[in-house]
Amino acid sequence: MLTFEDVTGYFLKAAGSIQLMTHPEYWTNARTLEREFACACHVGICEDIEQRSTCTMSFGWGPLDTVLSLEGPSGICDFFHEPEQDCSHQHTATIPPLVIELTYTLPLQGVALAEETLLSLTQMLRLRASEHSKRTIETRPGVSMVLHENRLRPEMLTLHQRVELPIWHPDGLHGQFDLHHFYARPQIDEGEESPAQLPDDPRPEEWLPQVMVEVCQDIVQVLDALDTTLSYNISSNN
Repeated sequence: MLTFEDVTGYFLKAAGSIQLMTHPEYWTNARTLEREFACACHVGICEDIEQRSTCTMSFGWGPLDTVLSLEGPSGICDFFHEPEQDCSHQHTATIPPLVIELTYTLPLQGVALAEETLLSLTQMLRLRASEHSKRTIETRPGVSMVLHENRLRPEMLTLHQRVELPIWHPDGLHGQFDLHHFYARPQIDEGEESPAQLPDDPRPEEWLPQVMVEVCQDIVQVLDALDTTLSYNISSNN
C-alpha cells in the first residue's frame, strides 16, 4: 500500500540524504478530498536564498489514488458494479501517472539584460537543465517581468519541468512509456486461470524511494546549472 504520506516522506528523506534544504507545505480540500503537497527546495543556507536559484516541487493526490492505495484495483469496481475478473477497472495500465511539477526561479539581482541576451540565456538554461535531468519529460524556460517606472523589466528567470511516475501501472517503473500495455493483454478462454486475469499489483513502494533520490539529484544539478549559467552570462556582459 502506498499513501500520500509515503510519497511525501520518500521525497523529504531523499532530499535530506543529499543535503537539499526543504520547506514543505500541505493542503487538503475537504470538499473534493484532494490533497496537495508543495516543497520549496534549495542548496546552501536559507539566509542566501534571495540571491540563488530555488525549486518548488509539487503534486496532487486525488480520491482515485486513495482508493487504489487502500483497496487496490478491485476497489474501483465498487463505485460502479460488482467486481468482475475481466473488468477493465481491475487493471491499472490506463490510469494516469502521478505528476510532479518542478518550478525553478532564479532572480536576476537587478542586472539589466538585453532581449537578445535573455533569449540566448533561456535557450541555454533549457539545454543545460535537460542534460542534467534523468526523470523529467518536459522542460520549459521563461522570464518573469515586473513593471518599473512604467517599463517592463525582467525580474527573474523561470524553468518548469514535469516528472511522471507510473505508481499504479502494473509493470511499475518499466511501464512508464508502455501506453498500450492494457490493450496488449492476451485473450483468455472463460474458466482458464491466468495471472493476466488477476488484479494488477504494481508495488511502487519497491522502486519509488530510489526514484525520489534521482529526482532530488536532478534538482540539485539543475539548481547548480541555473546559477552557473547566469554567473557566466553576467560576467561575459560586463
